[in-house]
Amino acid sequence: MSVTTVRLQAEVEQHLEAIASRLQRSKGWVINQALSEYIEKQQLVQERWKQTLEAMESAAQGKVVDASEVHSWLNSWGAENEQDAPRSGK
Repeated sequence: MSVTTVRLQAEVEQHLEAIASRLQRSKGWVINQALSEYIEKQQLVQERWKQTLEAMESAAQGKVVDASEVHSWLNSWGAENEQDAPRSGK
């Protein structure tokens, strides 16, 4: 494990101390948890952005599904005759 020094605003430090005290954990533990969650969230954001770009490229190539097919599929969810997800014709 490595050590990193961080300058915190006074208000952030106060909140950090309060949280650590309430959880009966060290400030380092709280910071580690917060950063881990932040990093995980940022990775998800990056992955969604990548998927968005891929979807936009796919649409630009004409790989789309008609809205009525999508609505029909969504309306079938939970029914006995639930449909498979529609696929583009290309």
